[in-house]
Amino acid sequence: MRMMKSALGAALLVGVSLGGAGVGYAQAGFQCEPGETYVMNVMVSAHPYWVPVYQGFKQAAEAMGCETVFSGTPDYDIAKQIASFEQDLIKKPAGILLHPMQADPFIEPINRAIEGGVEIVTFAADSPNSNRTAYVTSDNVAEAKFAAEEIVKQVGDAGQYAVLENPGQSNHDLRVTAFISYMEEHYPNMELVGRQATNQDSNAAYRATASILQANPELDAMWIPEAGSAEGAVAAVLEAKADVLIMHADVTPTTLEHIKAGNIHMALNPNQGIQGFMGFVATFMAAHSDMFDPFNDYKVSGYNPMQIPFVDNGFAVITKENADSFDLGVYMEGRDPN
Repeated sequence: MRMMKSALGAALLVGVSLGGAGVGYAQAGFQCEPGETYVMNVMVSAHPYWVPVYQGFKQAAEAMGCETVFSGTPDYDIAKQIASFEQDLIKKPAGILLHPMQADPFIEPINRAIEGGVEIVTFAADSPNSNRTAYVTSDNVAEAKFAAEEIVKQVGDAGQYAVLENPGQSNHDLRVTAFISYMEEHYPNMELVGRQATNQDSNAAYRATASILQANPELDAMWIPEAGSAEGAVAAVLEAKADVLIMHADVTPTTLEHIKAGNIHMALNPNQGIQGFMGFVATFMAAHSDMFDPFNDYKVSGYNPMQIPFVDNGFAVITKENADSFDLGVYMEGRDPN
């Protein structure tokens, strides 16, 4: 029996190494053809969030001998991001890892890209009604639940809280709506007294927070779905000399310094390097779906068999104690940013 198992294992290894020729599919391996290129497209392209994501994207690509391009728009503008995406398509990359600013406006461009032979994977934010083959992100509901439990742990289960938000971006929407729903279900004595859209604008967040504080001087805590608005919120709280616990998702160098100083209680940060690395792997496999022969109906239905509805890249909890591990300047020492 042991000899039979060994022979079976050897046969399987031979089948893989020969590329599965006997069953009619190509096993080319995790390697790119010369010049094969993959793009990462974002909005607000100067935002520090993208830096570790793109580094992870590049690390995976380099391991497979692939080329990468960082693309997008410097603006917070859906029309400009779509225009940058269209320019990427002209260059005919093998695939694009896309952070869609808004879900629905990207449905048609994504579907058209795939029809034209460019595979699309989304990350951090999604366009779920498009034909994208995979979505890589942290679990925004888990983040919201963690934030709610931490706030209650720190301020108690009866008090006032506020949220800032960025309507239209799927991950930010979920971080806010899941947080409010969880509070309403589990801690009904926690009262939502402020909810304002600040759209990742620190100045808008400063004004919104100042207004909320003026109307609610007993405010206990704030939950913010991204770091740009947290920068403005903490400035307003410090100016008002208010005792308000601030938690937010993501991190910037500015909010990191506030965490170190104790002005921000905690940040929940997606594992950006893993997000980029797994984003590249998912995009590569979407473009090379002939590497394997899955047990499903893709041959008759005509869809790309590399369908991954959700890859959870996890999130880290950033506190004063571990903040130095998230210093972007230190991380980038000796690295090529391009």
